[in-house]
Amino acid sequence: MSEILVAKNINKIYDEGNIRTQVLTGLDLTVNAGERIAIVGTSGSGKSTLLHLLGGLDVPTSGEVWLHGKCLNNMNETERGEMRNKHLGFIYQFHHLLPEFTAIENVAMPLLLRKEVPIKEARQQAVDLLERVGLGHRLEHRPGELSGGERQRVAIARALVTKPSLVLADEPTGNLDYDNAQSIFGLLAELQDTMKTALLMVTHDRSLAAMADRQMLLKNGKWENFDD
Repeated sequence: MSEILVAKNINKIYDEGNIRTQVLTGLDLTVNAGERIAIVGTSGSGKSTLLHLLGGLDVPTSGEVWLHGKCLNNMNETERGEMRNKHLGFIYQFHHLLPEFTAIENVAMPLLLRKEVPIKEARQQAVDLLERVGLGHRLEHRPGELSGGERQRVAIARALVTKPSLVLADEPTGNLDYDNAQSIFGLLAELQDTMKTALLMVTHDRSLAAMADRQMLLKNGKWENFDD
C-alpha cells in the first residue's frame, strides 16, 4: 500500500510563562491509501493536538510530518495551506460551516479557493455530493436552518468535494446523539470506500473506533496498547 502520511518521532511542548507542558511524546504513525484508522483517547490525551500537527495546522516541537513525500515542517504557512487544500479534508465535532452561506456555497468553497474550478462547475460538484449525502432537498438552506445531523452531512460533503487522499476527522460524531452518530459514521465510511479516501478519525467512542481497520490508543501523549 502507498503511504500518504508519515509522522516520525513527534513531540509537542507548550511553554506558557514558567510552565512547560509536554503534550505529545515520541509518536510515530503511518497512514496508507484507503486505510481507516481510529485514534482513541480521553479528553486531554493529545488527540486534537496530534490531528492539528498531522494536518499541517501546527508544527511539532520536534519530529517530522511527511505528506505525499514532502515534509510539512520545512514549508511556510502558505505552502502548508496549499498542501492541505490539495490533499486533505477536515471534519470537526462542531461543523464550522459559514453561517451566512447556503449548503451549496459551503461545500463549493474549497474548490473555489483553488481558483482552478469555474464557479458553475464547483457548484455542480457541490450539488452532486450533497445529493449523495441525502441533502438534495436542502441545497439552498443555511446552517441555521439545518439540524445537527444535516449540518454534519454538509461538513462531510465539504471535506470530500476536493477528492482528498486523506480525511482528518476530529470527534466527527461527538456532538450528535447515538442514532445520528451511527448514521453519520456509516455515511462517512461508505463515501470513504467509494472515493478511495483514507480516513484518520480521533474519537473517545470505542464503538465507532471498532469499525475502523486499525485502532490506536493515545494516553497522556503516548501510544498505549489497545485493550478491548
